[in-house]
Amino acid sequence: MANKRIKLIKEMCKGCGYCIEFCPNKVFERSEEITEKGVTPPTIKHPDRCTLCGLCTRLCPDFALTMEEDETHG
Repeated sequence: MANKRIKLIKEMCKGCGYCIEFCPNKVFERSEEITEKGVTPPTIKHPDRCTLCGLCTRLCPDFALTMEEDETHG
């Protein structure tokens, strides 16, 4: 059985920072990368801290965060 993991779709992110600010486990940090939209998206800095609570996916106004099957750890 495969596990789930959080995935960021950078092309959809507008860099609002809600995921960084509200993640209870501090999984995200602001990256230094600048996307084609001219924003600095988050980076999933501490994936091991993610409890898959889904708060970030519900808060993201652009649906740039999703949960997906992680076949590498299944």
